Amino acid sequence: MASAALHSTRFMKRLQKLSKKSYSDAAFPKITTHYTIVPRETDPRWKDVNMERVVDETDVLIIGGGPAGMSAAIQAKKLSEKHGKEIRVTLVEKASEIGGHILSGACIDPIALNELIPNWEELGAPLKTPVTEDKFALLTEKGRIPIPIFKGMPMYNHGNYIVRLGHVVTWLGEQAEAAGVDIYSGIAASEILYHDDGSVKGIATNDVGIAKDGSPKSTFERGMELHAKCTIFAEGCHGHLTKQLTRKLNLRTDAEPQSYGIGLKEIWEIEPAKHRPGAVEHTIGWPLDKNTYGGSFLYHLNEETPLVAVGFVVGLDYWNPYMHPFKEFQRFKQHPAIRPTFEGGKRVAYGARALVEGGFQCLPKLQFPGGCLVGCTAGFLNVPKIKGVHNAMKSGMLAAESAIEAIIDAEVNSPATAGLEPKSYTDKIKNSWIWKELYAVRNFRPSFHSKLGMYGGLMYSGFSMMLGGREPWTLTHGGADHTKLKPASQCPPIDYPKPDNVVSFDLLSSVALTGTNHEGDQPPHLTLKNDSIPVSENLAIYDGPEGRFCPAGVYEFVPLEVGDGQRLQINAQNCIHCKTCDIKDPSQNINWVVPEGGGGPAYNGM
Repeated sequence: MASAALHSTRFMKRLQKLSKKSYSDAAFPKITTHYTIVPRETDPRWKDVNMERVVDETDVLIIGGGPAGMSAAIQAKKLSEKHGKEIRVTLVEKASEIGGHILSGACIDPIALNELIPNWEELGAPLKTPVTEDKFALLTEKGRIPIPIFKGMPMYNHGNYIVRLGHVVTWLGEQAEAAGVDIYSGIAASEILYHDDGSVKGIATNDVGIAKDGSPKSTFERGMELHAKCTIFAEGCHGHLTKQLTRKLNLRTDAEPQSYGIGLKEIWEIEPAKHRPGAVEHTIGWPLDKNTYGGSFLYHLNEETPLVAVGFVVGLDYWNPYMHPFKEFQRFKQHPAIRPTFEGGKRVAYGARALVEGGFQCLPKLQFPGGCLVGCTAGFLNVPKIKGVHNAMKSGMLAAESAIEAIIDAEVNSPATAGLEPKSYTDKIKNSWIWKELYAVRNFRPSFHSKLGMYGGLMYSGFSMMLGGREPWTLTHGGADHTKLKPASQCPPIDYPKPDNVVSFDLLSSVALTGTNHEGDQPPHLTLKNDSIPVSENLAIYDGPEGRFCPAGVYEFVPLEVGDGQRLQINAQNCIHCKTCDIKDPSQNINWVVPEGGGGPAYNGM
């Protein structure tokens, strides 16, 4: 208590000191040089640069090569063949290789895959590990309290498969290419294009050959434009283009602000005697307090080497700015019920990704003239089931059906807008298992916001399951995640143990396992609307939470070169594209934009 009081006093003094200063942009070192913040029109270095773009035309354009995007592409080609039409389908993916940016648990329900590719086993889909064992527990600091799982409960996993989702997506990409889909990997979609009537026209890919100071290099090349009759946005959680689209078309007018979590994951090679292929374990509780939502997963894969995937999820509506999700994950592995699995083993991979947790209440408008949203871009994750891949794939399939219908209909009837609206898409979603699933569990996540926290959430969720999710009310999330942080002066600092380099590790050695790389001489893609805010607000009020919520060491407060004080340093090359900063920044000053295509993590089956 004494140390917390001392810390509070120091923060009040710092805040008083900072409040006396004038925080003009000139008072801080320049950080952001990206053209989305510093317009090229006002920069004389761009005066004589040719800014024309090459244009390509397609019928169906898909942004993002994850499960939703690949399913949409495959289904669109299947339907075009069924209707005897020559319909061009194009997919754009920012990772250098299909599957390279994919990160998920993952234990998947094969229901959508069975529908999309019924003979997937014959075609060699990498689903090698059917679930054989299913455990759930509440962790206390030293103990483990088992919680039974019964058939019909969301967390019942028998019939599902443990997979390395990146490998599944790579395989889906092979099926898409075989079906005739044009796949552009290593290409980042950076801008949405619109027709004069306001409908979506397509996208522009990002420019390359721009120096870190924002000037054109001799190697500068303008991005290309991809025009489409219908564009399907499958960017995953908190997509760069989806943010633009949402603002322009007011897609969230009737939805609550989305709620998110951050998922951190490692893959370990463990001792053969400890390996149980097909075993699934989930926990809630320690090391998180009762008012912080989160939990863990541990999946035993069936591969040539004895591998387990372990992960930890922290809800991004947490309140204490001293929370460090990465360190919570490392601390979790020290639990006496968890640590023995990893002793004698070797960590071989690490990564992190934000995930959508809002559910039914947070679904945006799904369709619009010129396109639609699918998968985690729309927010179709089933939180208590801890699964979204089956819903993502199904939504991609339904979007493809609607897009093909719109294209065929436009050959006969004059469309209302230049960009074709997949008019049946929302109804297809509402008549699918996606809608039924999400509605039934709509109150699970917000029920954890009561004063009882985790305990209240568990009690309510049990009650809701007994009713089959048919309670006649819908709970709310209570605001966006970035509004939930309290000032540091009101919060106790968290003392995390040092890594032992046996089971727990430091952040930078972890990032080294992601294979992350970006072209160094390019403007940082972690842009700031105002370069002064990280110090004048985030550091002054919240003690610089971006240095803790980022799972890759991108944000770092360092001493000023001259005089007292600190400045924010952005290590953009470390970025693993998780989007947590864009979500959790309390000032909403950070805007994540796409870097040059091909940059980012190079995951191998994460």
